[in-house]
Amino acid sequence: MAVASQHPVDASAVARETREHVLVSWSAQGALAPVVITRANGSWLYAGDRRILDFSSGLINVNLGHGHPKVVRAIQEQAERLCYVTPSFGEEQRAELARLLAQVAPGDLVKTLFTTGGSEATEHAMRIARMYSGRHKILSQWRSFHGQTAGAATLGGDNRRWANEPGITGIVHFLNPDPYRSMFGNDAQKALAHVEEVLWYEGPQYVAAVYLEPIVGSSGLIVPPDGFLRGLRELCDRHGVLLILDEVMTGFGRTGRWFASEHEGVVPDIMTFAKGVSSGYVPLGGVMVDEPIARHFDTNVLWAGLTYAGHPLACAAGVATVNAYRDEGIIERGAKMGELLMRELRTVAARHPSVGDVRGKGLFIGIELVKDRATKQALERWNGPSARLQNALRSALMSRDVYVLNRWNMLFIAPPLTVSEDEIRFGVAAVDAALDVADRFASTGQLPA
Repeated sequence: MAVASQHPVDASAVARETREHVLVSWSAQGALAPVVITRANGSWLYAGDRRILDFSSGLINVNLGHGHPKVVRAIQEQAERLCYVTPSFGEEQRAELARLLAQVAPGDLVKTLFTTGGSEATEHAMRIARMYSGRHKILSQWRSFHGQTAGAATLGGDNRRWANEPGITGIVHFLNPDPYRSMFGNDAQKALAHVEEVLWYEGPQYVAAVYLEPIVGSSGLIVPPDGFLRGLRELCDRHGVLLILDEVMTGFGRTGRWFASEHEGVVPDIMTFAKGVSSGYVPLGGVMVDEPIARHFDTNVLWAGLTYAGHPLACAAGVATVNAYRDEGIIERGAKMGELLMRELRTVAARHPSVGDVRGKGLFIGIELVKDRATKQALERWNGPSARLQNALRSALMSRDVYVLNRWNMLFIAPPLTVSEDEIRFGVAAVDAALDVADRFASTGQLPA
């Protein structure tokens, strides 16, 4: 891993200036007390002399771990050659990354429109689907998240869209096939019958696409039942509807494969990506399309684009990241570490009555907390107004120098693909201790002051 420079940081000044001048996402600003991170390396964040295990890879995006030397060097070298050129020019790193993506992506996904992240990738995927099909409606899952620009927020089904409604037109939601708690149980056919019924209510001839995460991410880490994605592919083909898969969070080794759709051998017509493509080092995302859609835009104008589409620094980071995954066997290693992590977490879960379910694939695992295992009553209601449990769990974990992304009754355990066995055990021990807080809350309704 890269050696960080010893640049001195006045943490108290940074914290003060953050409170005074920075609007922090998803937060009421008045009570913020940010931990100031001064550097990072491997699986670890550093706040001065304090070391914190990054057990969720940032926002489940730092797949390579922090400070990978090949990516850092690629950014440095690119900055010396060319920092920016407009998207209409050819540029070496942009072309090379597009070629590499065509090699590792499923099926015949052959061309990429680059963006700066997942939200913009979603916007452009919807736009491409509508231009190509000549249809307007798009179906997506209720428990989903696809970004926070206007269209992406509408497409997602969880509460992060509420404050900015109404959103765009033409979005229709259907129920997730959640094996743990949905009415469909683990029956893929029942879930597919529901999707087809919604499709018929909306008129298949007016539906451009079905859009979903192959494994739902921050809206609950929901792994669909076996056969659901394959059945959805068949359903879309039968009705002439495009299938768009959002691999922003699940892509680039997160689930033990290059892309989560590979677990069922499903090839989408359009795929969005971000996060792991550059391991978060420089903002980067994109939309990949298959051969028929690519050919359509040979003679039809692609009414889409961004000032920073295919930014050379970002694409240089992407090229180095994709090459690191391939050359160093990181995705295969991450799959093995995921098996260890799942075993460890399930062993811990058996000791805690507040744990209702542990689920996931690869290094992408969710812990769902319940008040009662028999009734599956959520320990803190999804989309509810309270974040007391969420905050208490985060504090308990940070007191043990472990950062875990969590929302309401869910913990998202997703360390870098380069995580070591010792780091996994360190993180799991902190999760074990923090779950005592959840157990007490389930039995008494009390949280630490």
